[in-house]
Amino acid sequence: MVDAAPELDATLADTAARGDSGERASRLPGSGRRMFSRRFSAEQRQAPYAEALRRFADSSPLSFMVPGHGNDPQNGADHIAELFGPRVARLDVPLMLEGVDLGEDSPLAQAQRLAAEAWGAKRTWFLTNGASQANRTAAIAVRGLGERVLIQRSSHSSFTDGVLLAGLIPSFVAPAVDERHGIAHGLTPEALDEALAAEAAAGRPVSSVYTVSPSYFGSTADVAGLARVAHEHGAALIVDGAWGAHFGFHPELPESPARLGADLVVSSTHKLAGSLTQSAMLHLGAGPFAERLEPLAERAFSMTASTSTSAVLMGSLDAARRALATGEDRIGEAIRVATEMRDRVRRDPRFSIISDDFGAFPDIVATDPLRVPIDVSRTGQSGHWVRSRMTREHGIYLEMSTATSAVAVIGALRVPDLDRFMSALEEVADEAETMRAADPASGAHAVVFPALPRPGALRMAPREAYFGGSEVVDAADAVGRVSADTLAAYPPGIPNLIPGEEVTAETVAFLRAVAASPTGYVRGAVDPEVSGIRVVAE
Repeated sequence: MVDAAPELDATLADTAARGDSGERASRLPGSGRRMFSRRFSAEQRQAPYAEALRRFADSSPLSFMVPGHGNDPQNGADHIAELFGPRVARLDVPLMLEGVDLGEDSPLAQAQRLAAEAWGAKRTWFLTNGASQANRTAAIAVRGLGERVLIQRSSHSSFTDGVLLAGLIPSFVAPAVDERHGIAHGLTPEALDEALAAEAAAGRPVSSVYTVSPSYFGSTADVAGLARVAHEHGAALIVDGAWGAHFGFHPELPESPARLGADLVVSSTHKLAGSLTQSAMLHLGAGPFAERLEPLAERAFSMTASTSTSAVLMGSLDAARRALATGEDRIGEAIRVATEMRDRVRRDPRFSIISDDFGAFPDIVATDPLRVPIDVSRTGQSGHWVRSRMTREHGIYLEMSTATSAVAVIGALRVPDLDRFMSALEEVADEAETMRAADPASGAHAVVFPALPRPGALRMAPREAYFGGSEVVDAADAVGRVSADTLAAYPPGIPNLIPGEEVTAETVAFLRAVAASPTGYVRGAVDPEVSGIRVVAE
């Protein structure tokens, strides 16, 4: 292991942003104030699991185990070395090795303990099937608390998959929606309280709640308030914090949901926190459900994890945690560049920053400064067109686009070339102006998306609908029938239909419009155009 260094000073602003709506205005873009003072332990400078992998790689092992490449880049892994370099093959070690992951206090156990400390959790699991695995694990775990779950409708489809696996019975609460941009934000504690009270009054008391914070666009909800309300109703709170794995590591970032009272937190560490793609974490909070949830989550993790977990991915989680916990200055540089990007975009009248208007939404109490959502509608072209031109003409890749926007994401540990980005964005805007001058009818207004649809009535238990008899019918004929599939428009992967729900005309129109868009597709559809829909057989 790396030698312990002097204790890290991470002293932060005290109780400035408590997570309730009374402080909401002060925590919109640019505030970033944090809740309390913190000192990370000296051990956060260590990366015990990553260092154990390094020791194994440097020991010149002669392997007669799997993986079949034998950790030998000259004899068996030469094809791996040619593509990735020799180090990856040496680090791709198998499970069940003394001094790596075997034993009660193995380097892997130490690394997960350090991760729990860093994010303010009681316990943390390392995952190698992404935040989707975390969502399925969380769904299976909370089934042990009861069968009814209240879900923010703008949830990721992988949690719906978990609902099916666990046999949960869902009900839904709608988030705030920016109708102009078609963006789903989050929940207020008041909306959650009302929804939970309505379920209880109808004889359907809820055992767990699933909410999303932050959103794709960086809007962050009052997690502390949501946790308080859920607990008052006897329900555990799951927070899909997939896009906020970097939260809690800098005074200008929102706080980690585990420290705000969430009971389970989905953390897609590879997204902005710097681990390798497909690596993620699941955090168990220290709240009132911790003792009941810990064995349930552990058993659910065993059901969803591979028995050949990637050491390379888990090593990247350990290394990313250390980089975040010791990298406040680096994170500050990333935030500085993101702030400068916003300022420079604002100076061009053809663009605006969508998050500048987040103050109009009562559910938003903070904004992730590393997400830069740009309104491109004044260019006369769609966000899809802008994103495509940035990639094809300039080699610049934006995270996502909608009819009116394009979203740039800046990793918490990197400082991108802002001059190159701005030069390309301005050239694309110039091209759009030229096109509009030549043909005023061209551009974004050629395609009009319908409004985000409301869910249909839940007419059957999702598990019953999924496993029952089904048939594929024309999309138009599916209206009024019961869906047998989960259909989710991408981006952002929000389920628009789940098994057991009645198919509505509005949902069919929305799904077909997304499927026809340049960068959209519908996960779970029987065909790319959504010309047919699988429904429960009558």
